[in-house]
Amino acid sequence: MRGPDTPAKALDARALAALAANPGCKRRAILDGAGVNKAALAGALGSPSAFGQSQFALTRGNAFEAKVKADGGAELLRLVHERLDPAAPPPAGAAVPDLSAIGPEGRTARTALALREAAASAAESAGTGGTGGWTLLDHPMIALDVAGSPAFLEPDAVVVHPDGSWTVVEIKSFPMLDGAADPAKVGAAARQAAVYVLALEEVAARLEPAPRVRHRVLLVCPKDFSNLPTASAVDVRKQRAVTRRQLARLTRIQEIADALPDGVCFSPELPAEQLTEAVEAVPAAYAPECLAACELAFHCRDRSRAAGAVTALGRSVRAELGGLNTVEDVLAAARGEAGDPRDPAVAALRRAAELRREALGAMCP
Repeated sequence: MRGPDTPAKALDARALAALAANPGCKRRAILDGAGVNKAALAGALGSPSAFGQSQFALTRGNAFEAKVKADGGAELLRLVHERLDPAAPPPAGAAVPDLSAIGPEGRTARTALALREAAASAAESAGTGGTGGWTLLDHPMIALDVAGSPAFLEPDAVVVHPDGSWTVVEIKSFPMLDGAADPAKVGAAARQAAVYVLALEEVAARLEPAPRVRHRVLLVCPKDFSNLPTASAVDVRKQRAVTRRQLARLTRIQEIADALPDGVCFSPELPAEQLTEAVEAVPAAYAPECLAACELAFHCRDRSRAAGAVTALGRSVRAELGGLNTVEDVLAAARGEAGDPRDPAVAALRRAAELRREALGAMCP
């Protein structure tokens, strides 16, 4: 599907999190499942992607992360202790194992070994009546099985608590103002962290006894308008469940492929007309939120607008309109030209149109 000479693009945590953000999009599911480079595809379609962070944002984020992890991660561990495990002993002299190795497979194996050693140390301490120490894994590498292939993921940090449980830490450069951050950005971070939780659960399942992977992750951000770190615990159980369902759908990608025309191909080397026909053969579920998560968002938005689809107005609007799928359908229902008057959406539209006429009539006697 991606072309005979086109290498597969590996999925990362952001791509997997985006799948969870729009679970109804068959187009994204099959393109990601086939390893298609969506950025190159968008460029070939004439709707180049503006998705991604600026170099300034990346530099600022890296500087903030370095500050959080300075001095052996002392500040980071203090925040984990304060927000997630205040009953545990203070994290003085935490272990920070070396995770360097050759290639992603080597780093994954080294991470698994470090996690196993930290869990064994905690279990041994518990067996002697004591409490284990803290362990900080800085940029570990973990693998998650995606449609039969490993996706190598790199969380900002994983902390092993004295009781042997594991916590994912996400470090972001957007601020927390008065203890709260932008809900959309927090939601994106939670979906990304849920992917790491799933991958860690696969690692934990191979150990005996299996350590507990905590479903409350730590989100670390700058405090207000300063560069000082603060943190909040985020429960990712909902995002984890959605992501797991999406990954299960990817393993059944053949069901989507069976409905496509024979020989369909998404290679960016194809003529734009043929490529557009191939992409349009797969149903999409566009919503404005896609602009922050998918490289094909501009193409799908243009098509959605051209078709007059109400999805271009947002998921909340789409949900309120029931079976009215296009803007023309909505306007016709509001004018009384179409639609079942017993339909709550149609009745609400007609009432709104009536109120509008009354308001305009009062303004223009």
